Amino acid sequence: MIKKFLFSCVPLMVLLSGCTASAVEEVLSPPEFADVSVHDPSVIKADDTFYIIGSHMQFAKSQDLMKWEQISNSVSEDTLFENIREELAEEFEYAQTDTLWASDIQQFKNGKYYLYYCLCQGTSPLSVMGVAVSDSIEGPYEKVESFLYSGTSPQFGEAYNAAIHPNAIDPHVFYDNEGKLWMVYGSYSGGIFILEMDDETGLPKDRNSYGTHLMGGNHSRIEAPYIQYNQENGYYYLFTSFGGLDADGGYNLRVARSKNPDGPYEDSQGNPMAEVKGKFGTVFDDASIQDFGTKIMGNFLYTENTSNEGVGYVSPGHNSTYYDEETNQYYLIFHTRFPNSGEYHSVRVHQMFFTEAGWPVVSPLRYSEETIADYTKNQVTGAYTLISFDKFLTDDLKEPQEITVEKNGTIKGDRTGTWELAEKNSQEDSSVVIDDTVYKGKFLSGWDENQQKQVMTFTGTSETGVPLFIVRNEE
Repeated sequence: MIKKFLFSCVPLMVLLSGCTASAVEEVLSPPEFADVSVHDPSVIKADDTFYIIGSHMQFAKSQDLMKWEQISNSVSEDTLFENIREELAEEFEYAQTDTLWASDIQQFKNGKYYLYYCLCQGTSPLSVMGVAVSDSIEGPYEKVESFLYSGTSPQFGEAYNAAIHPNAIDPHVFYDNEGKLWMVYGSYSGGIFILEMDDETGLPKDRNSYGTHLMGGNHSRIEAPYIQYNQENGYYYLFTSFGGLDADGGYNLRVARSKNPDGPYEDSQGNPMAEVKGKFGTVFDDASIQDFGTKIMGNFLYTENTSNEGVGYVSPGHNSTYYDEETNQYYLIFHTRFPNSGEYHSVRVHQMFFTEAGWPVVSPLRYSEETIADYTKNQVTGAYTLISFDKFLTDDLKEPQEITVEKNGTIKGDRTGTWELAEKNSQEDSSVVIDDTVYKGKFLSGWDENQQKQVMTFTGTSETGVPLFIVRNEE
């Protein structure tokens, strides 16, 4: 059991809120987590339950985004189709595979659930995408049609060119702010594309096109698109993963934005993302793309302590997002690997906020029902661990550095700088300046699994789209 001081005007989990501590010390239990392995998790909420579906028909559910229950681990365990091998026999044969890749489920205006599936050969863009429908989120789903192909099958009357045409995988289907239905998709190959969809059939409105190109091409390592609308600023945010998904692939999360669902999208420096691609004639040319996109998160190590050598994230990526209209909270859901843990992966959920400039920043700690608040300088000052990211596409782990946040507004230690706490931290930007680079973002009190304590954190982003995490070290 963990002892914490109760603050007189906030709920138990909203500690360090800016209120004064009462004299009563309350014994509280730490948050409970139950982890699942769903690679490429795409989230949907049905009634009071969150579901995530990913590659290999991995499927899980949760009521609080912390304790997850695994429903299916593989195609052989699939419960969403009555007989997936039989129903998708032609697709398995075409894609020369025995599994499915990243899937997505969307509830249409008619109340039914539409599951977008994809199958891919893996070492080449030989893929097929289709849709199935059900009256229930948990199925059974019945195939409607497979409607998009890449690879050897000519489509739209032209031969497939993997440098400019998309790999038909990684779908995300969503309604825009005007009620139009879209599907964004793509991985490596010719890049990320978007199609307007018919929400009466679940199929593309234009059956003779791959849609509009948004970014990528020439086999650059950009994939896993997901689009989230922000109703407060009117932007559509296109999340993608750069790099390779393996533990040594340097996978990391990036975002761009547009006033229109079908683009054009730009990063925080104003770079047009439609021009971001590998050099002509190259394959996996990371140097051509690594400077672009506003980075959200990459590889990092919280601590070098050998007893906690798995603490941190390796190749976090392929995210989805969720917006809770009642609480005005955003969540980032993704899979990640871990330091010195091979290819083992697990789902993580982090709360997400937007800066005054309109760019998302993500809590350094996994979601534990924390609520952002306005704090005092006394609650922020102390010793912290700092994680300073960059935009290089490598498998390097960003090493922890130690700093002290002083009450006089300075920062000392392995890195030096200044800091400023916004009077309304929950609504305005606070800032941390490290080596003359300004990071705008939020201070947030959250639960640190590693220290088993509630601690203060800061998450911010620079004008060049590089994130910064700091986590108070209470040990």
